[in-house]
Amino acid sequence: MDDTRPIWVQLVEEFRRRIVTGQWAPESRVPSVRELAQEAGVNPNTVQRALTELDRTGLTATERTAGRFVAAGAGTVEAIRRELAMGAARAYRDDAAAVGLNLDQAVDLLTECWPGAHGAGAGDHDDNQDDSDEH
Repeated sequence: MDDTRPIWVQLVEEFRRRIVTGQWAPESRVPSVRELAQEAGVNPNTVQRALTELDRTGLTATERTAGRFVAAGAGTVEAIRRELAMGAARAYRDDAAAVGLNLDQAVDLLTECWPGAHGAGAGDHDDNQDDSDEH
């Protein structure tokens, strides 16, 4: 956990990530407050606050006798996925610019390391390693 931000906010982010990645599938039951609190090592009230925020934003819904479920709406999940991806993209942009890369260089690096893209994995090569059998 990040000590600079409230724990419940960090839990909201983690739970949103679980929904967006499908770890918590649409219409699936969300683990109990007690389970999540134990997993995160935090007070159950903190988890409840985070889950209440998910309810408020429509990512989850609470059924009084059945528990809390992930919402079925794909539009909401896609909006959250885009928001999370945009945050990651902005962070990469800032980091790339900080080391002096221009847009084309940054895109080339991203393409180079993207799984399944042409040249993927090439960025993982250690330039200091000698691949030849000659020493």
